Amino acid sequence: MDTINNKYTQAFAKYNTDLDDSQIKKEVTNLLNKHLEENRTLEVKKFLFGSIELTSLKPTDHDANIIRMVEKVNDFDDKYPHLPHVATICVYPNFAGTVSESLDVDGVEIACVSGSFPSSQTFIEVKIAETALAIKDGATEIDMVLPVGKFLAGDYESVSDEIEEIKAICGEKKLKVILETGCLESAKNIKKASIIAMYSGADYIKTSTGKEKISATPESAYVMCQAIKEYFNETGRIVGFKPAGGLNTVEDAITYYTIVKEVLGEQWLTNELFRLGTSRLANLLLSDIEGEEIKFF
Repeated sequence: MDTINNKYTQAFAKYNTDLDDSQIKKEVTNLLNKHLEENRTLEVKKFLFGSIELTSLKPTDHDANIIRMVEKVNDFDDKYPHLPHVATICVYPNFAGTVSESLDVDGVEIACVSGSFPSSQTFIEVKIAETALAIKDGATEIDMVLPVGKFLAGDYESVSDEIEEIKAICGEKKLKVILETGCLESAKNIKKASIIAMYSGADYIKTSTGKEKISATPESAYVMCQAIKEYFNETGRIVGFKPAGGLNTVEDAITYYTIVKEVLGEQWLTNELFRLGTSRLANLLLSDIEGEEIKFF
């Protein structure tokens, strides 16, 4: 165990994990005060629309309502040919086949939440089976929840092992690791969780499931983006970023865009590296872009 602890101590030592929450809040406030206004443009809003992961993760979901959502995506290009389509459709694993069979648009990914979403509390064998079945049925991306309880207990080895095992099942399919930042208690823990997730194979790190009281915040996004940048500088590997949960307004979307732009830079401003986990923003952004209230999705 000492060797294991030393392994993670050495990894953390390469990064600045000694973060002060009040200082992070000040830095985020200053960043947004300085740069937010310059990003309130039509082009930014169009880009943000094209980064949306259109999501349905309700206990009431069934094949018919998932198909209706997919058909909206299929129809979008004809109705709004001057706008990008959404980046992804995100559903529970049992609907991967439904989406795959219904989706006609090229370039839209099929993401499935997997591994006992949203709690991550089950056997690793169950998580592996669920992930494998989702991929077999057509999922092109997997969103898994970091085992938060194990992380908070300091069992970093088990956390890393689980992510590595799920990534092995994903193969070349992209894996997003959801940190559930609202449960991590501090900026220091968010930074450490980001590092473990990336070193264990995450292709994206994602803030939240949207099922907890505290979801994405500008402060958690700022810390995660700092971690991605430092990890890139250390390893040369590019990891994407996805805020999710609590994205309720166009202002929220522009806020996260601003953080990504200022911390990570232009290289991350593509819908392959920056995603927005939300459905309610689709109609809000579309209405803002078109200058009238639209309820398309």
